[in-house]
Parts: sequence; C-alpha cells; structure tokens
Amino acid sequence: MGRFQPFHLGHLFAVKHILKDVERLVVVVGSSQKSHEPRHPFTLGERVSMIIASLEEEGIPASRYIIIPVPDVEYHPTWVSLVEFSCPTFSAVYSNDSLTMRLMKEAGYRVREVPLQDRESLSGTEIRRRIAAGERWSHLVPRAVYAYVKSIQGDERIRELSGSETP
Repeated sequence: MGRFQPFHLGHLFAVKHILKDVERLVVVVGSSQKSHEPRHPFTLGERVSMIIASLEEEGIPASRYIIIPVPDVEYHPTWVSLVEFSCPTFSAVYSNDSLTMRLMKEAGYRVREVPLQDRESLSGTEIRRRIAAGERWSHLVPRAVYAYVKSIQGDERIRELSGSETP
C-alpha cells in the first residue's frame, strides 16, 4: 500500500522484496482520488503508469501483480472495508505506515513491515522537494519513472504546485 507520489526506488525494492514471499502482489494505490496538489501531484492513471513501466523495466511479469486504487475515507475503520471490497482476497498486508498497520491488525490481518532503503532520500516528500527546488532526483526513481515524469511535464507541475519557479 502506498500513494506512490512518485513511485521510487524504495517502492521498487519493497515490491521485489514482497514478491520473494508471495505468488501475486496486490499493489494498493492509496489516496487514489487526489491529484494536482503539492503532496499529491500525480493522478491515479499517472501513478499506475509509473508502477507498470517500472515493473516492466525490471522484468516483473504482469501476472505477478495487480494494481488496485483505493480512495481515502473520513472514517478510518471504513477504509479497511473499502480495501477488502476493492481487492481480491489477501491474507497479509505489507506496509510501514503506522495507521495502515494498526487498522489492518485490528481487522485481523497479518501485517509485515518492509525493510526501508535509504529512507532519507527515498521518500516521495524528499523527491518532490528536490524536483521543486530544481535539484537532482533522477537517481532516486526507476529510469522509467524519470522518463515518464519528464514526458508529462510532471516536474514542471510539481514546481508550479509548490510555488517554485522553473530553474
């Protein structure tokens, strides 16, 4: 589960790590209804495109994963029901988000944390900050994501949304 704003190398590491344990991974794209905001610059379709392009680039067959959008809800326990309604049957949840972990544990799911890689740099917040500031960020995302973000002028969108001028 993640927002993938944008999909970065930490997310890719997590997917590859989880696929060692499971036959098929359900990738839940959270906050799926949000876009064009400083914290949520990319649309659902853009995020899904980034994920697919990255996994294809890594040679991960589409048969090994499914991508499911799940919007936010105001009442947290309702969100678990929405995930269950939206996804195929699942037995374990992989997350490092404390609220997600708590809600899924309370609903009876086995919750596993994923080892984090270079968390200081590999975070959507840091990558968006670097993009807004005109700093180097290409080394923090899969090549496919960098190319995709550039092709949709996502870097320009992030700068505009953050109030930064184009460098």
